[in-house]
Amino acid sequence: MNILNNKIAIITGGGTGIGKSIAKIFCQEGAKVIIASRNLENLINTINDIRQTDNEIIDYIKCDITNTDEVKDLFSRTFNKYGSIDILVNNSGVMEGDPIDQISDEKWENVIAVNVTGTFKCTREGFKYMKQNGGKIINIGSIAGETPRMHSSPYTTSKHAIRGLTKSAALDGREYGIAVSCLNPGNTMVERRSDGRSATGVDEGQEILINSEDIARTALLMASMPASTNVFEATVLPVKQPFIGRG
Repeated sequence: MNILNNKIAIITGGGTGIGKSIAKIFCQEGAKVIIASRNLENLINTINDIRQTDNEIIDYIKCDITNTDEVKDLFSRTFNKYGSIDILVNNSGVMEGDPIDQISDEKWENVIAVNVTGTFKCTREGFKYMKQNGGKIINIGSIAGETPRMHSSPYTTSKHAIRGLTKSAALDGREYGIAVSCLNPGNTMVERRSDGRSATGVDEGQEILINSEDIARTALLMASMPASTNVFEATVLPVKQPFIGRG
């Protein structure tokens, strides 16, 4: 359908999981996609997996989103090559979990640095390039931003922060036509959950999971809305996940 025809999209954390699935569907819909990650091997593997025809334009830039200079380089190189940045998907994230009295400073600071500060740095840079012609910024949050599970205080805190950052950035973006939104996945099958179990540090047994492609289809809807319309928040989770009405 090419509903993203010639749109320029940066996707952080694009080498695996949800980011990879979003990159794939964006390419299928005509976008020119730049995936970013600090793991070069994952980026190359994803490029080789997605780049099947000459019609699919996908590129990669190695980037640690916690590093301000590398973030600036990601956006400047993309803009200089393609002449625009229309869509930013802030997908990079890490999940760490332990009982709160056992969480090290290093573990806490790593989660906050990637999930919160890195997302902020990319959003800040994205604004600089979108203020002229508008754009879409999609932050990948989590249902943990509303309802946490045990032993997940760094991750849960970071995803609450993402909801606050989304609201603040959406307000700042109004006058420039920059739509900022938050996509909250429930239990999703990604590499760190390949056995179907929780990655938060406590074994809650086999869990009901949806595929990352389900999240990608929702991201596509959000990215393809008219410039005057924003899907501000969306939650996608398994029908049988015990999230609503747990009491």
